[in-house]
Amino acid sequence: MKARLTTFTLLFAMGTGANAADIAAGKELVHENCHSCHGHEVYTRPDRKVKTLAGLHKQVQRCELALGLRWFDQQIDDASGYLNEKYYKFK
Repeated sequence: MKARLTTFTLLFAMGTGANAADIAAGKELVHENCHSCHGHEVYTRPDRKVKTLAGLHKQVQRCELALGLRWFDQQIDDASGYLNEKYYKFK
């Protein structure tokens, strides 16, 4: 698991490679699934729990599992990438 997060972080930061995030696909996934539980305020509140890109990726995985979505790794990368670009702005 730890190696997977490291690989994600490196590929996402470079914006290249097989697992580069597809922001448009991530936006669609987030709007179709994540907003059924919460609105945009969870991403922008001052006391948010997510503090790093790896933490964001892990949180998307937890939510995906809690909702029973059975996403592929690429979909988790896409949703994480969209959320980072739109709200978090981690490097």
